[in-house]
Amino acid sequence: MTVDDRFNEQGFEDGLRDRSLGARSEVITGPVSDWATDFSHAEPEWAADPYPIQDDLRQRCPIAHTERFGGGWLPTRYEDVAAIAYDTERFSSRSIIVSNVRPPRELAPVGAVPPISSDPPFHHDARKLLLPVFTKTAVATRERATRAFCHSLIDALEGQDVVDAARDYAQHIPMRVIADMLGFPPEDGPQFREFVENALEGVDLPPEERVTRVEKLFTYLLAQIRDHVDHPRDDLTTYLINAELYGRKLEPSHVAGTMSLLLIAGIDTTWSAIGASLWHLARTPSDRERLVAEPGLLPTAMEELLRAYAPVTMARLVRDDMHWRGVDMKADDWILLSFPAANRDPAQFDLADEVVIDREVNRHAAFGLGIHRCVGSHLARMELRVALEVWLERVPAFSLEDPAAVTWSTGQVRGPRTLPLRVG
Repeated sequence: MTVDDRFNEQGFEDGLRDRSLGARSEVITGPVSDWATDFSHAEPEWAADPYPIQDDLRQRCPIAHTERFGGGWLPTRYEDVAAIAYDTERFSSRSIIVSNVRPPRELAPVGAVPPISSDPPFHHDARKLLLPVFTKTAVATRERATRAFCHSLIDALEGQDVVDAARDYAQHIPMRVIADMLGFPPEDGPQFREFVENALEGVDLPPEERVTRVEKLFTYLLAQIRDHVDHPRDDLTTYLINAELYGRKLEPSHVAGTMSLLLIAGIDTTWSAIGASLWHLARTPSDRERLVAEPGLLPTAMEELLRAYAPVTMARLVRDDMHWRGVDMKADDWILLSFPAANRDPAQFDLADEVVIDREVNRHAAFGLGIHRCVGSHLARMELRVALEVWLERVPAFSLEDPAAVTWSTGQVRGPRTLPLRVG
């Protein structure tokens, strides 16, 4: 099989068909009756403010249940979230986005978007392929360009009294960084936003519509892969096309799945962290003023902002029927693995519900726990730090224009979608 043969239309169509197979459940939407027995992270009240809901559940029902999405569980204590994250024997990662379709068990151990969807032992080898690209040294080479791009974004806001710091600043930064890494045209950024929203929001849409939306992403990726086959260059896409595992080139579904993971997860998680940090500083003048006066505190403050506003919730699937910590889980039940809830567990963190920007001991779970801990954490930290450094340097005074006008994404990655700030 030649490189060109791997990336024909039929191979991609087969891969997409495999992703769309599996058990489908009834789509249930509408107001939640009781978060302990009917939770849904896809409802607007969760997107608006999930923390009081999580705090309530942690006290009265630490492992909540729902019949939505075909049945699932929501642990809210740090110890439970950590136990599941580290337990790859009883919980599978073959699907990490809760929806009304459970992919077939045959998709394991690779999953649709390796390595985050992969189970051991395949996971170790798939992850190892990516490690050289995301070392601190490799990430450091991107800082100068990232900083220059942040300055250019703020230059474009010159003269405006009110700016949307989410759409006009935070969202553009990881889109440009990931486009550069993958060798995609930077002007394709608006398409990336659509891909992100299609993948992570609208989990309650009919499965056929979700498949159609995902097909747009993979049609785009196929075009990019073919362009790289014809015109190889020094970027991550060419690296994946040429990479070998177990003595042979990667399957086309592996190449495209990893590219989609980097494009989706690498963008939304980071822009959400940047946006949430700016939202906090806009509504907390004392923290904003302190960071402007003490820029050396930013790395410590950044970790606290990641803890308090962790953007990412992952999913697992129960492998077999079992009794686990007081509840009866069934095979293929979803587990909504809420790192944000774990990060606000008072049993794990002092003043868990407060943002303490000089918190010294801060072993948060914003980047996950266990073997699937975020491979791109160094990159995300660099982007967040540079984005905040440049913003605080250029825009030291800012506040929320209208707190009610801030909107948040729904689903498993939470961050501001609109963030109107008054500057100056």
